[in-house]
Order: sequence, then C-alpha cells, then structure tokens
Amino acid sequence: MSKSIAGFSKLSKSKKIDWMVETYFSNAEQAKTVLKQYWNTNEKLQNLHDEFIENTITNYYLPLGVAPNFLINDKLYTIPMAIEESSVVAAASKAAKFWLDRGGFKTRVISTTKIGQVHFMYQGNTETLQQYFSHIKPKLIQDANPITKNMQKRGGGILDIELRDKTNDIEGYYQLHASFETLDAMGANFINSCLEQFAKTFKTEALTFDAFSETEKDIQIVMSILSNYVPECLVRAEVSCKVEDLTENDNISANEFATKFVQAVNIAEIEPYRAVTHNKGIMNGIDAVVLATGNDFRAIEACAHAYASRNGKYSSLSHAKVEDGIFTFWIEMPLALGTVGGLTGLHPLVKLSLELLHHPSAKELMQIVAVAGLAQNFAALRSLTTTGIQQGHMKMHLMNILNQFEATNDEKLILTEQFKNQTVSHSAVVEAIETLRSKSN
Repeated sequence: MSKSIAGFSKLSKSKKIDWMVETYFSNAEQAKTVLKQYWNTNEKLQNLHDEFIENTITNYYLPLGVAPNFLINDKLYTIPMAIEESSVVAAASKAAKFWLDRGGFKTRVISTTKIGQVHFMYQGNTETLQQYFSHIKPKLIQDANPITKNMQKRGGGILDIELRDKTNDIEGYYQLHASFETLDAMGANFINSCLEQFAKTFKTEALTFDAFSETEKDIQIVMSILSNYVPECLVRAEVSCKVEDLTENDNISANEFATKFVQAVNIAEIEPYRAVTHNKGIMNGIDAVVLATGNDFRAIEACAHAYASRNGKYSSLSHAKVEDGIFTFWIEMPLALGTVGGLTGLHPLVKLSLELLHHPSAKELMQIVAVAGLAQNFAALRSLTTTGIQQGHMKMHLMNILNQFEATNDEKLILTEQFKNQTVSHSAVVEAIETLRSKSN
C-alpha cells in the first residue's frame, strides 16, 4: 500500500530505492536489480548523472544513433540522434543519401532574437506609465550591466525593452517585453537574471517618480520569465532539384511523385488533423538531434507548435512547390538552441555529439537541426505518397516484436529473411514465431 514519506530528498540513493521498491513493487529485489543494472560502473560518471536532477535512482537510457551523408551548405555531416522510435534514423539517413546526389540541403539563419517578459499589474493612468517607462528604460539597461557585460563583450546582450499594454485582456495588466541576443548560449539563466533585475529596478524606482500618485507607485510584479516562444529566432532549410531528377521508385513517375508530394504538403497546410501528424514527423528528426546535443526539446516542441498556429489555425511547418520544372521543399521555423552552458559541457555523450558535428556554433546547430526535421519529413512524405508508411516502419518494428518474444539470434535471422517479402504485423510475427518454435520442438 502506498504511503507518504517525510525527508525523502535527504535520504541516500540506496535508501530512496529501498523505500520505493518496498512500497510499490511486489518483488522488491527484482525491481532493485533492474534499477541497478542501469547504473554506470564508472563511479565518477554515475555521480555526474546523479547530480543532473533531484532524487535520482538510476539512469534511463535511449539509443544514440547516427545518420550519415548529410550535405549541408556543401559541408558533409554525420548527425547524432537520440530517440527510441524505430525507423526514424533509417529514414533520415535515406533522405540524406537521396539529396546528397542532388545538391544537398541549403540553409540560412534568418534571425536569432530571444524574448523575455516582466509581467506586472498597474492601476493608474496609462500615459503616466508610458512616461515613467521612457524615463526608466536607460536605468533598466544600466542596472543590468553587471549581468550583461560578459555577454556584451562577445557581441550579445539586451537588444530592446518595450512597454506593452495588455489591459484589454486583463484589467491592469502590462508587460516589459525584452529582446535578447545570447549567441552560442541557450541563454535561459542569462535572460531570467536580466528580467529579475528589470523588475527590481522598475518597482523600486516607481516609488520616487514624481508624476505617479501614491496608488500608482504601487506596481505589483507578478513574475519575470523568459518566453520559449521565439518567432524571431528563425532558420530556413530547403532542398530543390529538377522534377525529372526525382526518380527513385519504379512504380511512380517523377512528375506524379512531385505532384502527389506537393498535394500532401498542401493538405497539411489546411487540415489540422493531418498537420499535427505531419509536424510530429518533423519533430521526430528535430527532437532527436536536440536531445543528443543537450538542448531542451520540450521548449523546442512548445515553440514549434505555437509557431505552427501563429496565423490562427494549426498548419504545416514545411512547404513544397513545383515552379518551372523545379521541385522545392523547405521548412522555416524557430529554433532557440545553444552549444555552451547547460549539459553541453557536462554530459560526455553531448560533448561527443557536438564534436561529431564539428563543434558547431548555435547558428550552425540551428541549421543542422532544421535539416534533420526536413529530411525526416521528406522521408515520411515519400513513403506516404508511394509505398505507404507501414511497409518501411513495420520492417523496422519487426526487431522490437522479436525482442518482446525473446527471439534467439537464429530465430531473428530466419524471421527477418521471411518478412523481407511479407507484410509485417504483430499478429503475423507472433504466428511466425510460434510456427518456427513448434517445428523445432
């Protein structure tokens, strides 16, 4: 029976595990064995992992794969991908190989601005508040100098601060809306520190601003926090070739493939039910690289889907067209990434992944990640408009099913060969395993 516990965070890891397995698991020793199987035998490395988060009990492993042959702006990359879903790495690799012989991927960073806000309540005259903001704005920036001086030396820092009136939405609600350049850093701590200093100065200096009445001086700070919605931190990636060069599948002509491909993208642009799945496929590629490089995939996901809804209706993040015999497929989306700070200098596999990518700057990583998303989307749409998505996906899923049934290496060899020309389904694989085992008994 479950029970509460006081002082859990102060217990040693072994004591945390003892309490947990004895409280929640029917076989405490078996549960403990599974947890300990995933501990790193290198004590120093395990201690490092233990300190990434709170109440660590073990490590949760994801496969780290690589997708080679990505030609991006005439430079070859092998892209690291941390993901549990079968067929994602294979699909990205196949798309990379397809475009390698057709000029590769072309990318550019459009802008790198990040956003943070101080949310506050003010009960008074808006014009007087605007007068106060104009007066205090230089001091807001000046008081943040101790925080921004190192970033400024590298060419980053505070870009601007605006006062935004949101009283039509909530009575008395205003914002200090600030924009930042954080260069190769993800910048969360930097931005939040600046915002908290803005809030402190903004509230304190109001007490001595002569134009305010006594009630107007009482500015209530609600919160100061960065935004993960960064529509001005944009990157574009694209591929293009002559329609006649879209020849790979003997069952469909290049012209028919191009037409169906563009139609599929157009459907995702106007149909939210399709757009969500379409964009999920893009994020398969993006999240895998974001995770492998120690960035925040939750922030990337939230921002991407908000951006996909920016015109009032959820829509595709990618686009395609055929003009004058040229097929073009592209993506333009916000990606706020970093290559310094956070886990980038701590997690050994993150450091290895960044070295694999030639130690990219944040701008370069934005472009690589966007390409991974575009490649994944191309591979999915190519399957959907030709052979269907299940043929390739279920072939990759075959091994997962075989592992569920603890197939031996010999059984895997036989069944993999059998399903080369047979539709893969869970029931079909189970039947094949049972038939094979009955023959051997």
